[in-house]
Amino acid sequence: MKVEIKARNNEELLRKIDEMLSRDATEVYINLRPTKIILVKILEKAPNVKVIKCPPSLYPKVSKKIVKALSQMGIELVPANHSRGRPKKYDVSTLKLIEELIKKGKTPKEISEELGIPLRTVYYIINGR
Repeated sequence: MKVEIKARNNEELLRKIDEMLSRDATEVYINLRPTKIILVKILEKAPNVKVIKCPPSLYPKVSKKIVKALSQMGIELVPANHSRGRPKKYDVSTLKLIEELIKKGKTPKEISEELGIPLRTVYYIINGR
């Protein structure tokens, strides 16, 4: 079971670890730098954890001793690829479909009606985003 824990500070993170983690958690994401205290708390609450993830910007700041100790216990500490910002509304296949329909000679209005996408969005996509 994957668990994602986000907090503003270490105290809040420790409290959320207590509340959210259980024995069946195997993968944990935390948005703060994993310190010894935080990792011990994770291991107490989720002894079956195999992977602990943290933001890529914080991963280099983690002590090499901690990473080595975790790996000896069979636990992997890895940087997570959490994308930031607003999620994309239209996937790559939809964008390619719009391009194909334009090449076939369809008007933006026809594409908008056919795909159920707002006309302004179709123009935005056509004009190179």
